[in-house]
Amino acid sequence: MKLQGMTAVVTGAGRGIGEKITELFIDNGATVAGIDLDEDGLQAQQQKYGEKFIPFICDITKSGDVDKTVKSIAEKTLKIDILVNNAGVTRDNLFVIMKEEEFDFVINVNLKGTFLMSKAVAKIMRKQKTGSIINISSVVGVEGNVGQANYAASKAGVIGLTRTLARELTLKGEEIRVNAVAPGFIMTSMTESLKDEYRSAIIGRSCIKRLGNPLDVAKTVLFLASQDSSFITGQVIRVDGGISI
Repeated sequence: MKLQGMTAVVTGAGRGIGEKITELFIDNGATVAGIDLDEDGLQAQQQKYGEKFIPFICDITKSGDVDKTVKSIAEKTLKIDILVNNAGVTRDNLFVIMKEEEFDFVINVNLKGTFLMSKAVAKIMRKQKTGSIINISSVVGVEGNVGQANYAASKAGVIGLTRTLARELTLKGEEIRVNAVAPGFIMTSMTESLKDEYRSAIIGRSCIKRLGNPLDVAKTVLFLASQDSSFITGQVIRVDGGISI
């Protein structure tokens, strides 16, 4: 098992991609501290995995909540080997009519939340001199997308943050790796509302003629969390079925 004896923190663990990452991590020997605001989702995970899953309700946009939660995780598990910044939201609208609160909400969860979680966990990883941080970005953060100025900006910011942390968190000889995964269109609650014609157009652009599924992303995250990727840092791996080719 690739993560035997390790402790992982996964945000947005209650459903979708975060739920699948949690499942794969636990199957590979890790204990997962799952963070979400979805109490029902967390309870379902705890019932499924028992002591291998430790639920935490936390608002990742609030530094006080984040610091308290990360401290509690470290006290319970004694270490944090892996952080997956997966929690993300959308509030789609055309740029010219996008409300300020729609922009702020997405930036706060997707980018500020990643910053706050990384900062809190990095303090622990720097003492350990080792760790792996995986940030979930998006192909939209690379290419942009109509109606998603806020989401694209947040996910582009995550990429910039990833590359900067990869440099900073090794300045004192630490082996803390920081990478990002940029999924394409994945079958989750976020993509359920896609119109059939748009869905068909996306599939038509893809080399692999389907939408992705959460397991496609989770397997890549597992690779980056494990020692299989011990010489990889500061990278953005697209999991998009070749939609960009």
